[in-house]
Amino acid sequence: MNLQDYIASIKDYPEEGIIFRDITPLMGDGQAFAYATQKIVDYAKDLEIEMVVGPEARGFIIGCPVAYALQVGFAPVRKKGKLPRETIEVEYSLEYGSNILEMHKDAIKPGQRVLLVDDLLATGGTTAAAIELVEKLGGVVAGCAFLIELDDLKGGEQIKGHDYYTLLHY
Repeated sequence: MNLQDYIASIKDYPEEGIIFRDITPLMGDGQAFAYATQKIVDYAKDLEIEMVVGPEARGFIIGCPVAYALQVGFAPVRKKGKLPRETIEVEYSLEYGSNILEMHKDAIKPGQRVLLVDDLLATGGTTAAAIELVEKLGGVVAGCAFLIELDDLKGGEQIKGHDYYTLLHY
């Protein structure tokens, strides 16, 4: 299946000069969504995954069906102030400014093998911050999986030392 057929490219969104890769057509097609999910599950099968972690919001959309298929739990990574119990946090840099991501303090057990899942690997800042959260809790990031990687932004350099898998490259 050619998953690129299910990605819409929107020029000049959210600002001029940007091409936004929209995954909602893929999510809206049951066969394409199942195929993409299964490809990530196949990547993860030999990694002995015990927990899937995904940043909001599209990491939830991709990560939850992967966790279900692997029969493991899912732990969300959220923006500051969105989780109701005790959290840990990491501040990370954006192109202009910074942001803070949080996880529940009890989301990952020490030594637990984690698969980090998101829709897109761009600059790698969100992924690197999520990895840092997992590792602060004593988890082991066994792998990362993305639907799309924007190769020119070199996000893979931000997550050196961690294995990762991408279905589509732009």
